[in-house]
Amino acid sequence: QVQLVESGGGLVHPGGSLRLSCEASTNDFSVYVMGWYRQAPGKQRELVARITSSGSTHYADSVKGRFTISRDNAGNTVYLQMISLKPEDTAVYYCNAQTVLLDYWGQGTQVTVSS
Repeated sequence: QVQLVESGGGLVHPGGSLRLSCEASTNDFSVYVMGWYRQAPGKQRELVARITSSGSTHYADSVKGRFTISRDNAGNTVYLQMISLKPEDTAVYYCNAQTVLLDYWGQGTQVTVSS
């Protein structure tokens, strides 16, 4: 069982920045595809960004150019740097660790973008 602990959420003004972190309790962190998902009230959970073990990245169109996902395999941590935040980015952000057979989720961290 892999525990994922997110941190870094909060309240930010439009145009502001936040950096989310997710630390994984596993000795095999590098084998996992790591992702950030988000769920806004009344909406389905959606993929924001993911990064493979080799560092290949994929982003939702809505965040391209504003969000950057990165990983530190030695530190068992994945990050999501968010800039130019918009009110529509408001959601609970979840960390995900995935292989072909395994799928783990964190508890989520709230990001609120509001003036």
